[in-house]
Amino acid sequence: MNISKQEYEQTAKKHAGSSKMYITLPKAFLIGGFICCIGEFFLNMYQQYIGLDFEQAAAYTSVTMVFLSALLTGFGLYGRIAKHGGAGTLVPITGFANAVVSPALEFKTEGYVLGTGAKMFVIAGPVIVYGITAAFVYGIIYYIYGLFS
Repeated sequence: MNISKQEYEQTAKKHAGSSKMYITLPKAFLIGGFICCIGEFFLNMYQQYIGLDFEQAAAYTSVTMVFLSALLTGFGLYGRIAKHGGAGTLVPITGFANAVVSPALEFKTEGYVLGTGAKMFVIAGPVIVYGITAAFVYGIIYYIYGLFS
């Protein structure tokens, strides 16, 4: 099926919904900012009330935000928030947790290994594999460099 560029543009415009950027941008900003405020809340709580230093508190905050994102995704609430917040919900750590949990939940009817276990890494898998491989290679280079210096 060959269509011209103008025909394609007309078809795309006909089927695309209108973007109301004056509404979507502030909502994304506010919801993304709210997610970041929640992270700052946990960071301050871990530092002030538990007495952790900044690095430890940041690690605990990351784990907490991933857990909350996965929990909200499991209950179907993160998708509802994302429907209104758009890109604001793609704050890196919470969006990543959602990207890992969503496919796993979608395919849970296929079983724990072939469904949930396999689909959990559909989106996140390449990122995890690349990150681990890069860290391994960097560690070897760093180790070798340390032997000769």
